[in-house]
Amino acid sequence: MIPFLDLSAQYHELKAEIDAAMGRVMASGQFILGKETAAFEEEFAAYSNVRYAIGVNSGTSALHLALLAAGIGPGDEVITVPFTFFATVATIGYAGATPVYVDVDPGTFNIDVQKIEAAITGRTRALLVVHLYGQPADMDPILEIARRHKLIVIEDVAQAHGAEYKGRRAGGIGDFGCFSFYPTKNLGAAGEAGLVTTNNPEYARTVSLLRNWGEEHRYYPVLKGYNYRIPALQSAILRAKLPHLDRWTRLRCELAAEYGRWLEGAGVELPATLADVRHVFCLYTIRAEERDALQRGLELAGISTAVHYPLPIHLMPAYAEARYKAGDFPAAEACARTVLSLPLHAHMTREQVQRVAEQVSILRPKKNAETVLASR
Repeated sequence: MIPFLDLSAQYHELKAEIDAAMGRVMASGQFILGKETAAFEEEFAAYSNVRYAIGVNSGTSALHLALLAAGIGPGDEVITVPFTFFATVATIGYAGATPVYVDVDPGTFNIDVQKIEAAITGRTRALLVVHLYGQPADMDPILEIARRHKLIVIEDVAQAHGAEYKGRRAGGIGDFGCFSFYPTKNLGAAGEAGLVTTNNPEYARTVSLLRNWGEEHRYYPVLKGYNYRIPALQSAILRAKLPHLDRWTRLRCELAAEYGRWLEGAGVELPATLADVRHVFCLYTIRAEERDALQRGLELAGISTAVHYPLPIHLMPAYAEARYKAGDFPAAEACARTVLSLPLHAHMTREQVQRVAEQVSILRPKKNAETVLASR
């Protein structure tokens, strides 16, 4: 069996460091925020080339607090994409605002920058930009649009730790960066955790207050906040892993390149990478005709895969709205029908990549990928 991910292998590589980190927390008696969290925030801010980093209890909470700190609320509109994990859109609702969708580029899976301005209205307050699968969106034109229309830019960096756009680290390009450290991410905790980055001191102060009940001093809240604090154990574990992140990322990129070589001419569409971008391949996602049959065939061959994501958000029952219908976002809908994420992680071998690619080739008709997807 080739697993989709192998978190136990990561733990065994760093067992001594992770166990020592957990031991420090247990010995200190500080289990919420505390010195470990302050140290992790400082280290992650340096890694991301930003001034401030504020640890929270999940990536979802990071998005929610960034929206609130930006002053987003009822009556406001936030532009984002319909092809992402639905927490992105859920948090816009948590803030009382309305999500407005823009279709994705079918090659990069990120927002189609050519379609953003048509979605802007007098109520638009922010662009919530997702860096899907580990590749930054095309940020320069996004920032130019935001500047012209006086919009806040919030980066959803849940899948893009350490990714770069023209030499700038994702999460430090817009007004806010929102990270998830869910265990499956490139930098994963041993449970739920997240973080907000910003270069704005007022935004940093507001997020810091909101994550901890709005307390400026113990039992003296100055804002109506939330219990979104990051546990010290998670901060300590993330500190142990952070020095290894760039090495793990290099391994992911090397294995992604191996996939590209082995899958050339295999009848599937490979992920496209923008020029002057560091794609960190949180996921290696191909597109294939008859995706479900391919996935079943791989499963029978002992290869675990996943679909990120099988439905665009505007077609999900929980998020369906009368203003959107099937066909409104053809690229997102086509991606949802055809995407398949193959196993990829830093502890995978080249031999495993070769085996996966060979099975894909066996199961797919030998057609050019453009021909395969041209009918959609």
